[in-house]
Amino acid sequence: MNIKKTKKLTTISMLCAFAYVAAVVGRIPLVLFLKYDPKDIIIVIGGFIFGPLTSFSITIIVSIIQMFTTSATGIWGCIMNIISSCAFSCPAAFFYKKKHSLSGAILGLCCGWGCQVVVMMIWNYLIAPLYMNYPREAIMELLFSAFLPFNVIKGGLNAAITMLVYKPVVTALRRSNFIETKQQSDK
Repeated sequence: MNIKKTKKLTTISMLCAFAYVAAVVGRIPLVLFLKYDPKDIIIVIGGFIFGPLTSFSITIIVSIIQMFTTSATGIWGCIMNIISSCAFSCPAAFFYKKKHSLSGAILGLCCGWGCQVVVMMIWNYLIAPLYMNYPREAIMELLFSAFLPFNVIKGGLNAAITMLVYKPVVTALRRSNFIETKQQSDK
């Protein structure tokens, strides 16, 4: 394995570890059983650096580790974490990769935010009754009173914080030689 691949693997591994720690330490209860955690910020930063497949990979790894260590919702919680994080981070990374600029980042984060809100409304309706043991009618009542505001707040916070921390994080990773500088990648 060459040094470039090793650095990339090391950086992605670090991002996985940071995302997991953020999920455990940064967990804040907001509505009912719904808890905000900032792991999606780190997942989308990984996607901004390496692309949407990296966002997907970090999401899978962190969600599975969470399922076995800190989750009280088991496989259903893991599935919901994967769907939610991918709905936010993969579109954001995709659009940023297509338009690598501030406007591309804003467009990507807004698309990811909107996608996450819509996707989670659908999946909460479909899956929440299975692991919460609530009748579907009760879930239907919670869709607009709990799930919608939660996902709007969660996505908005994640998008805003990503915009604030992305450049300093990338600058630190470049200075540490974990990712290439623009000049190195142009060669």
